[in-house]
Amino acid sequence: MARTQRPPVIAVMGHIDHGKSSLLDYIRKATVVAGEAGGITQHVAAYIALHNERPITFLDTPGHEAFKALRTRGAAAADIAILVVAADEGVMPQTLDALAAITEAGIPYIVAITKIDKNNADVGHAKNSLTEHGIYIEGMGGDIAFALVSSKTGEGVPEILDLVLLSADLADITADPEASATGFILEATQDAKRGASATLIIKDGTLTLDGFVVAGDAFAPIRFIENFLGKRAPSAGPSEPVRISGFSKLPSAGSLFSVVKSKKEAEALAKENAKTSAPMPERAAAVAGITELPLIIKADVAGSVDAIVHELKKITHERASIRIVSSGVGSISETDVKTARGAGGTIIAFNVSTDAIASDLAQRENISILSFSIIYELSAKVKELLGACVPVVSSEKELGRALVLKTFSSGAKKQVLGARHIKGILTVGDRVKIMRKDVEIARGSIGNLQQARADVKEIKTEGDFGTEVEARENAVYGDELIAFVVTEL
Repeated sequence: MARTQRPPVIAVMGHIDHGKSSLLDYIRKATVVAGEAGGITQHVAAYIALHNERPITFLDTPGHEAFKALRTRGAAAADIAILVVAADEGVMPQTLDALAAITEAGIPYIVAITKIDKNNADVGHAKNSLTEHGIYIEGMGGDIAFALVSSKTGEGVPEILDLVLLSADLADITADPEASATGFILEATQDAKRGASATLIIKDGTLTLDGFVVAGDAFAPIRFIENFLGKRAPSAGPSEPVRISGFSKLPSAGSLFSVVKSKKEAEALAKENAKTSAPMPERAAAVAGITELPLIIKADVAGSVDAIVHELKKITHERASIRIVSSGVGSISETDVKTARGAGGTIIAFNVSTDAIASDLAQRENISILSFSIIYELSAKVKELLGACVPVVSSEKELGRALVLKTFSSGAKKQVLGARHIKGILTVGDRVKIMRKDVEIARGSIGNLQQARADVKEIKTEGDFGTEVEARENAVYGDELIAFVVTEL
């Protein structure tokens, strides 16, 4: 059958807090922002909106820098991107990251200048900021279409959707609805009831209730198809996001999927894919003098695991390192706690709960389970943990040195000595070592100093002086007194 026009798949991308979720919330009349921790979208979501009776599939990709991998997947799965830039800030670091992902994917994009309703909005500044970073919009020396948008009032939203459809028409986006379905895995999750599940975006063909979906080395029977509303559907066509459950293992987010007719074919294709995509195993080696912080990572979706690992790689210390013992999707289990116990590690839970058995075992074994819903807080806590596990390294610095000439009196703890200044400064209260033929025989402190029969606070010039030293061993003629200070690194 001839290829026909299909709905465009749109990735909405940009810097954190520049209004991506608010824009999509207005478009689909749903509470995206209210349901996301800290107002930050942390998964790739997909849904369909209608404009001028034409469907548009939207991907909501995270804007936080840690979710760079997810943004790249979103762009790869999309046909067109909307680059969101806030009118009150202009281009920011993750705006450029998003643009790089769009460019790498080789897809067209339009610009949405958002938050124009804010008191400190400066559209002129935002436009200039775009130009300064090589993003040349219409009217500013370029041909990239843009719209001024307020997600609060809805101003500019119809215009941005018009531009999306216009760009789609120019891009000539087509599919063959009679073909076998192919596309991308957007996200994968481990559900207690449904097992390994994934959100798919169909780029070509139609998915029906027969056969098996194969993505990388994972496969699943197509027993039922869930649409983006969570309702079961008999089939799904080009550009539709769907959810399939019952995968043999969690498929990798961002991987391509195809459909085969039988389980035998699915197993064979998955096995073949495993051979071509299997990474070389990493050999971990302990480095002398480096303390390890073992972590067990569990998150609600595979993309979050990737993002957490990406973020944790940026946390470094010259005398300590993070070691991810294991990572996975789903609630904290008894196995996770046992793994943490064996490794002496801490469990990091991101948007997941702990089952009752695991919770009891963790309490008995004194295993820490730290739960987070915002990646900033997770990163900050791990950085704190890494700092806390660094062993204290003490360093001694010599302050002054003197030669013992005579013992005037000695007791169990105190002794009065005559000495001669050699170098440096000796001060009342300093810690002191008694050295005999370069061997330390005792440590103590300087209780008093006298020079010319007068009490002084310090000795720093050549000559003889008297001192009271508190130490458990007595000094004799020829010993050295070394004043020092201990610093901790």
